[in-house]
Amino acid sequence: MARYHGPRWKLSRRFGESIFDDYKALERRPYPPGQHGRGRRRKVSEYGIQLTEKQKLRYLYGVLEKPFRNYFAKAASMKGVTGTNLLQLLEARLDNMVYRMGFAPTRRMARQLVGHRHFLVNGKLVDIPSYRCKPGDVVSLREKSRKNAHILEAIKNSTGRGRVSFVSLDEGAFEGTFVNVPERTDIPTNVQEQLVVELYSK
Repeated sequence: MARYHGPRWKLSRRFGESIFDDYKALERRPYPPGQHGRGRRRKVSEYGIQLTEKQKLRYLYGVLEKPFRNYFAKAASMKGVTGTNLLQLLEARLDNMVYRMGFAPTRRMARQLVGHRHFLVNGKLVDIPSYRCKPGDVVSLREKSRKNAHILEAIKNSTGRGRVSFVSLDEGAFEGTFVNVPERTDIPTNVQEQLVVELYSK
């Protein structure tokens, strides 16, 4: 499956915030990339603003266009606010859970760790990053993976990075629980999801 393999820091500069937890890029150059990054930029259309917000949300969670459309269709068919439903579905992904628990410094690495069969869900091996966790599900690190240097370093350096109230963590047991479906105010994602809804509703 195709993934974005270009310069990650350019994406962060384009959107004006860290997409891959590469904050240093914005500290060094807090303006968009390209030869016109520092100059006056032409006025962006309403469609352009909506598209940018959708792309930002896609890159944040590492989801390709077709799966993202499927998430939106699912969110639109659910009860409640479509934008909030969309964020809830993305937060329930297994790779996002691994990231929220601090076992990986980025969602990209979390996706790789899941694919390499390092995690269990309710005691069963799951290697599908998009696996949808449900409230009460327990995500744990496999016994033989508890000495993995990359994972141990991520845990050591996490210092609460990405932690949220709807994911509880037991560091001693190397496991976390998806406590409940989060409210919008509980999701620390700086996006205007309503713009994404407007884009797909045209």
